[in-house]
Amino acid sequence: MADVADFDVRINPSILAADFVNMQAELARIATADFVHVDVMDNHFVPNLTFGPQMVERIQATSPVPLDVHLMISDADRWAPEYAEIGAASVTFHLEAAAQPVDLARRLRSIGARAGVAVKPATPVEQLFDVLDEFDQILVMTVEPGFGGQSFMADQMPKLRRLADEARRRGSQVWLQVDGGVGESTIAQAADAGADTFVAGSAVFGADDPGAAITALRSAAASAHRH
Repeated sequence: MADVADFDVRINPSILAADFVNMQAELARIATADFVHVDVMDNHFVPNLTFGPQMVERIQATSPVPLDVHLMISDADRWAPEYAEIGAASVTFHLEAAAQPVDLARRLRSIGARAGVAVKPATPVEQLFDVLDEFDQILVMTVEPGFGGQSFMADQMPKLRRLADEARRRGSQVWLQVDGGVGESTIAQAADAGADTFVAGSAVFGADDPGAAITALRSAAASAHRH
């Protein structure tokens, strides 16, 4: 296990679990988080619909923490740059939805956002090994994308571990994120496999004290992280 001091843990609460009617108040409840995770779904790439650029722009204007936008949308090459232009600190698109993922990542970075790429549970991570440095973040989905509240898929940990080992071998500074079913009982598994950035929905917004929940998740991840 790593020394807690040498490991940066990022906790990004997902607003899928928030009360949309009281979004500004909900955002204020997670002011101690590192980012707010904003899921954009188009009812095409995934079978669910959330919101688009206008809503994200309003969240950007009121959030006390930077935005970590996760695009579960088709034709990412066309649409992803718009979210960087809005001012999102990080924009993650799905590898499965991008025709030119490296070119898209470079464009996002040129606008000023961190560039992230996500992989669904069935997508191998090995195809990203040779281009790790083109991305600031790689998101390994630990549920099938599309809906919040699903159970954590522990069978994704070997994939995450292979990615973490390769990043370490190459000296990459890429952030490794997990999203789906993350809570106090599962975050340690992901941290042990090499993740350093964690999306948590109901584990934060469903808590009586979201700030305390964020602290507990951060501590659990830091304690479990492996070298």
